[in-house]
Amino acid sequence: MNTKTIVVASGNAGKIREIAQIFSDYNVISMAELGFNEDIEENGTTFAENALIKAKTVSNRLGVCALSDDSGLCVNALNGAPGIYSARYSGKGESANRKLLLKNLQGVEDRSAHFCSAVCLYFPDGSYLTGEGKTYGKILFEERGTGGFGYDRLFLSNDLGVSFGEATEEQKNLVSHRYRALCDLRSKL
Repeated sequence: MNTKTIVVASGNAGKIREIAQIFSDYNVISMAELGFNEDIEENGTTFAENALIKAKTVSNRLGVCALSDDSGLCVNALNGAPGIYSARYSGKGESANRKLLLKNLQGVEDRSAHFCSAVCLYFPDGSYLTGEGKTYGKILFEERGTGGFGYDRLFLSNDLGVSFGEATEEQKNLVSHRYRALCDLRSKL
């Protein structure tokens, strides 16, 4: 494997496609393409720690440059929750996560929120680079749109003026927290 290959510590095809667009001069492949399909325990206390854990695990196991991200939704009125627990907020999947978020925000006026992403590129020699990105908006009172995933249908983007669920993938990717984190990382290479 050449030094211009980055293995993404994820099986999410959309995430891999987004990374490949930003790192277009690299050969970007998923960890599954190299036979790594294990779940990696994310037991960090921050997005950055979880990204490092995943990238380091894949790099050490496969002996490659590995890139990982960890991201989530942070709601100001909920003291930053769901935060690093965004994907498992309700313990019952994406739809239940959105319902729980709306329930927890009933009667709350301050609906300001942001998505945060931390990325880590871990090298076989043990060195690594990181990047961080955020995108700001507010939580709607009901879902809007049918696109995206996670909390996208509830997140009204300040940049776009529509929910991420209403935005096209291209529109969302240009202002997303992951895009900004990857660009931050890319600028350090």
